[in-house]
Amino acid sequence: MKRFNQTHVLGLCSALALTLGLAACGGEKKAEAPKAAASQPAAQELLEKFTSKQMQGVEQVTIEVDVDAAAARLAKAITFKTISNQDRNDFDTKAFSDYHAYLEETYPNVHKTMKKEVLGDPRPYSLLFTWEGKDPSLQPALFYAHQDVVPVPEDSLSQWDQEPWAGAIADGYIWGRGVLDDKNQIHAILEAAEMKIKEGWQPSRTIYLVFGQDEEVGGAEGAGHIAEVLEKRGIERFAFVMDESAPLTPGIFPGIPQNTALIGIAQKGFVSLELTMEGVGGHSSQPPKESNIGILAKAITKLEEAQFPYRLHPAVRHQYRYMGPELDESMQPMFAAVAFGKDGEMTDLEKQFIKTMEQNQVTRAMLHTTIATTMFNAGIKDNVLPPKATAVVNFRPMPGDTPEVIMEHLKKAIGDDRITMRDISASTPATNIANPESNAYKALEKTIRQTWGNDLIVSPFFVIGGSDSKHFQARDFAPDVFTITGIQLENVKEFEGFHGVNERILVEEYGKSIGFFYQMFNNLEDL
Repeated sequence: MKRFNQTHVLGLCSALALTLGLAACGGEKKAEAPKAAASQPAAQELLEKFTSKQMQGVEQVTIEVDVDAAAARLAKAITFKTISNQDRNDFDTKAFSDYHAYLEETYPNVHKTMKKEVLGDPRPYSLLFTWEGKDPSLQPALFYAHQDVVPVPEDSLSQWDQEPWAGAIADGYIWGRGVLDDKNQIHAILEAAEMKIKEGWQPSRTIYLVFGQDEEVGGAEGAGHIAEVLEKRGIERFAFVMDESAPLTPGIFPGIPQNTALIGIAQKGFVSLELTMEGVGGHSSQPPKESNIGILAKAITKLEEAQFPYRLHPAVRHQYRYMGPELDESMQPMFAAVAFGKDGEMTDLEKQFIKTMEQNQVTRAMLHTTIATTMFNAGIKDNVLPPKATAVVNFRPMPGDTPEVIMEHLKKAIGDDRITMRDISASTPATNIANPESNAYKALEKTIRQTWGNDLIVSPFFVIGGSDSKHFQARDFAPDVFTITGIQLENVKEFEGFHGVNERILVEEYGKSIGFFYQMFNNLEDL
């Protein structure tokens, strides 16, 4: 495998930023080569084991797809404004119901063959399809995608080259809100399933298709509810679960111009706490020594100064075990130390890795439970002292940092009993870690290479944001959840459409996406 000169050791910076819909990182300093000599016996032993993990010699498979017809069906799906607004009372039930009717009309064999359920709590607009397998003794598989999309701000409409809700096909692209996030995945899965059913194919293991209604606002109503339903039905373990994440993209990992497929194997948790300071208000001409706003602001400052400690998550170790051997050889002693390191111990090279990682806000987030003050509310008039001030602080927990642990940390950091706190989120813990050495991971990598070839890097990575599959992966019945969006982007610039302007995908690549899921169904037979 050819190694590439790395311009920035922290490749995950850009990869994770893009996965979260953020701009790519920039301006970081080039990492210095590790000072510890690779000739030291222990380091040399690690380097001898630090060989490439990339699958070799996989033959590409061509799946015949009527891509123009499939593209037209996806384009029509974009016209249904299945928007998730932050205000959950602002929910267009008709848009979802009409979209469901369209799916039933468009994929008749799926609806005739599979059991369809419309679930969700308190609103039932998520879809659960059950494709019964021939052998009930086999562990089932699950494919996930979400129906809901983010809004299109009115002031951005003039910046679109094609109207975002028109379902346009132009210049070789399918355009519109949700075409990349995430209706392409719904329709690629259904197109592949429709093709397989027409051929008379039935899976050996039962396959579940889950299409949630509220991923963009946390997924508690849809995916969270369905995960609970399936658990109560007695499923003990899934053999394979796949959800969205980063698409295949050349240059997503700095220093590697080659095409790269990043497979998420773990996600951080989610907790939001509301802090409240209530006291006496009054006229601004007679202010107290401490105002409610001032007290709460001091508390937030103390909290931000009391960051959670750094530690190396096992998913980060897996990331560099797979990616590290493909990067700059001068950095490999450090990568090897991370890849083969042990929890509870910290070598000098691992400390240097952490020191480098903490220089960037995205890679720093991979090292600890993060603290982010996202809302601060107080006051209604410039000459009135508000009797109440509130702030919302969002935490993305590492494993073991439960809401209780976080609250205790917050209390100690603030040291002010006048401030109260409450959990206002549908808190989710950090997930289990999918095993990249498993047959399920290997089947996924094989399918990626069968579809897009061997001239690419495939690697696991640690997702610092989150998708709806966290509701499954946080449960014991679904530890092996893998997240990747099964479509090829031309370059990192195409990520600008993700929650942004000019969201689009190539028609040709959408055809390959359908072929990918078709082949994935085949490869599940070998698990």
